[in-house]
Amino acid sequence: MELLVIGAGVVGLAVARAAAIAGHDVVVAEAAGAIGTGISSRNSEVIHAGMYYSTGSLRARHCPIGRRMLYEFCASHGVPHRKCGKLIVAVNALEAKKLEAISAQGNINGIEGLRLIDGNEARALEPALTCVAALISPETGIIDSHAYMLALRGDLEEKGGAIAFNTPVEAIAREAARWSARFGGNDATTLTFDAVVNCAGLKAQDVAARMQDYPAARIPRLVLAKGNYFSYAGRPAFSRLIYPAPVDGGLGVHVTLDMAGRMRFGPDVEWITKEDYEVDPARAASFYERVRTYWTGLPDNSLIADYSGIRPKLSGPGELIVDFIIEGPQQHKLPGLVQMFGIESPGLTSSLSLADAVLAHLAS
Repeated sequence: MELLVIGAGVVGLAVARAAAIAGHDVVVAEAAGAIGTGISSRNSEVIHAGMYYSTGSLRARHCPIGRRMLYEFCASHGVPHRKCGKLIVAVNALEAKKLEAISAQGNINGIEGLRLIDGNEARALEPALTCVAALISPETGIIDSHAYMLALRGDLEEKGGAIAFNTPVEAIAREAARWSARFGGNDATTLTFDAVVNCAGLKAQDVAARMQDYPAARIPRLVLAKGNYFSYAGRPAFSRLIYPAPVDGGLGVHVTLDMAGRMRFGPDVEWITKEDYEVDPARAASFYERVRTYWTGLPDNSLIADYSGIRPKLSGPGELIVDFIIEGPQQHKLPGLVQMFGIESPGLTSSLSLADAVLAHLAS
């Protein structure tokens, strides 16, 4: 099978790698000049355990499986990572009830090692914490996401796959039992493929709209949720990731650590209408307020505006969360086509499992 994968983010690379390993001829079309320039390089670089996601959802299915696959991949490919663990903390009785619900959902999802602890035990693990209770997740970790994507690319190219950079997809049509794709860029051309997978992230809806005969009603609304991050100027106060109880649109302003040992905070949720990656330093005021609910020792003037990312959500503020959408021929009735919409967190963690699901769709 000759396969076109649109988008060289972490999910696109995982799909392309899996297809190449399965023996298919794979080309990845990437509009930018490098891998992972969008969602994949603008996140918390967290390997999620999978306890938050509702029963039966694609997130609940693929996150735990993908996490186990990802740890194995990192070990076999030398990708820097660390299973540092995470504490989800409650600062009052209402939030403690939320932790009980998250723990129960995690047990339903088959998440290993979850344990509810009281404030004293949490402070014994992380002395800087202020909380009345916590849920410990030993399977949560951190990863060098760029090194991961480089390893995926390496496997892809070793199996004969190729990535065409600066190659936007301008139009796609079904012609004579094949897919004809017109590409822009300096080397504009038209090529045909047996199958197409749309992994374009923030541009997935735009790509779908350029597909002739694809039902417009099947293209979901795109809602942009910007997440801002602030780095910390001092030495890290925690050895684990620290998450507050979840908020509308995200998991709250949490403590993240990177592979170099630096500590930062984020993301918050800023609903926007167009792509914009500038971080407003004035947002630090709300970060101080939120972080000090669980770390009262956060010093003044210690947060520095760092970077931001944008989640390609399918629902807006106050609305019910819409799950990942992965549609193959059984759903839209067009052979050799898989559409992926709304692949936000935990997309990186789920990527290897999602890749297997895409190949299953193409085989159906």
